[in-house]
Amino acid sequence: MDDDSRVTRRRVADAEARVASRRWWDADADDYQAEHGTFLGDVDFVWCPEGLREADVHLLGDLDGRRILEVGCGAAAAARWLATQGAHPVAMDLSAGMLRHAAEAADRTGVRVPLVQADALALPFADAAFDTACTAFGAIPFVADSAALMREVFRVLRPGARWVFSVTHPMRWIFLDDPGEGGLRAVHSYFDRRPYVEQDEAGVPTYVEQHRTLGDRIRELVGAGFRLVDLVEPEWPEGHEGIWGQWSPLRGRLFPGTAIFVAEKPA
Repeated sequence: MDDDSRVTRRRVADAEARVASRRWWDADADDYQAEHGTFLGDVDFVWCPEGLREADVHLLGDLDGRRILEVGCGAAAAARWLATQGAHPVAMDLSAGMLRHAAEAADRTGVRVPLVQADALALPFADAAFDTACTAFGAIPFVADSAALMREVFRVLRPGARWVFSVTHPMRWIFLDDPGEGGLRAVHSYFDRRPYVEQDEAGVPTYVEQHRTLGDRIRELVGAGFRLVDLVEPEWPEGHEGIWGQWSPLRGRLFPGTAIFVAEKPA
């Protein structure tokens, strides 16, 4: 198999996507933290590469005393920050490699939260167990059936609870993952929902990332029973010259890179 055929757009079954995601994030955990750990911090809640912080925007609402589930927590910096704000967070991720970094950061900081290794499509929690749920780029882009994930989150939230998640802005899928001028030219259809897939010589997926349109995401939320409260598209801030993958000042000043969905379970 040549290099070009190792990157493709094709349908991938949920079981394949789950295996690929766990293996990828277990293997990539060290490199990911080495590259992005300083930006994310050990005890901080950063929603996106634009640098939007929960401390400034308060998308989750009141935190004191709230039981909060962080889905796809990675190294759990956000959950640890929530703990410092009086919340009672639980940090959950599929990847043992990322949870290892979460445990190491707990040792460094002394801020400890419960860590759970689990699948976001089968949350190991009782109905109405949490007051809030959140994720910053976790889980949602990596499962084939994200509508089922929305239903699972709905199940574990109490009535009146808030569900807030950030993902790559869907319009970014029109462009190449290039932080430079090459990333300003539209090359893909916005309506092509086939996932981006990296695969090995045998055609087995090693990395899978899903695309949904803005309308798809809203229909997933509404179909699960949520009410959409807000859709936040962070602007690139002045003075922020960092590059994170395909995020860059050049692209960020022209079109959004992140979409943050704020939803509530009706009371």
